[in-house]
Amino acid sequence: MHIPDGFLATPVWAATDVIALPAVAYTARRAQRAFDEARVPLLGVLGAFVFAAQMINFPVGPGTTGHLVGGALLSFTLGPAAASVVMTAILSIQALVFQDGGVLALGANTINMALLGVLAGYLPFALWGGGRFRRLAIFAGGTLSVLVSALAALSELLVSGVKMPLPVLGLSLALFLVSAVLEGAITLAIMEALARIQPGAARAEREFARPGWPRALAMVSLAALVLASVGVLLASAAPDGLERLGEQIGINSKVRTLIHTPLSNYRAAFLHSDALGKAAAGLAGVALVYCACLVVGRMVARSRSL
Repeated sequence: MHIPDGFLATPVWAATDVIALPAVAYTARRAQRAFDEARVPLLGVLGAFVFAAQMINFPVGPGTTGHLVGGALLSFTLGPAAASVVMTAILSIQALVFQDGGVLALGANTINMALLGVLAGYLPFALWGGGRFRRLAIFAGGTLSVLVSALAALSELLVSGVKMPLPVLGLSLALFLVSAVLEGAITLAIMEALARIQPGAARAEREFARPGWPRALAMVSLAALVLASVGVLLASAAPDGLERLGEQIGINSKVRTLIHTPLSNYRAAFLHSDALGKAAAGLAGVALVYCACLVVGRMVARSRSL
């Protein structure tokens, strides 16, 4: 789902960068209006969990994998504005530290997943999440978030002049649909688990029973650490849907990596063991995302109090 540098034409990535910056600034301002400072740790924990979950690729078709994106999950628990800010922080760290997604294409990835994906995922929940269709709304939100993000990415590639034969495009859409349905199912399972731990976990219910949150935060934190250190070792090494598409239409050779860090490709280069390298990179990413979300949350809370 992350578009690398080299896939998009210069006018496309430049335009999306220009659009994304004020759009994220606007969502940050929106987040201030209903932001509760006591929920700052929730931003860090959920951001770290989504980052860790995104590292776990699972098969969605022959030679193709997918992973949880998490935009809908964040919007259900934090609200769409705060979720967009958290997802932007995740995407930025992924691009700058792990070289997952392009630096120049960061604006496009932000628009696709942190803005359009989050808003599309929240829409069914906003309409039906408070009634008897709550579970269906959660599933539909998770599914829709990935579909919209995928369609936005494909549209940007087409506008960039990337030629996609209809059979290849149809297969890619089918694989993205499978990923989207799995996203909906996983999102629903996580939300149901959170509801059992902490009634009122979904933001739309407006019932944040403070005594229960430490336990919920502890369990989500533990899940993030396990996914990042152990789960990543079990993740499929096959390409995801966008990488697979690049292979099929022959544009992977255009991929450019503008910066290199010791944690590129989610592996600590200074460790000789592949397993330890992956686990160390995963734990480092969880810590970075957690700290970044805490900083952003405190900045938003401080701005609201001024």
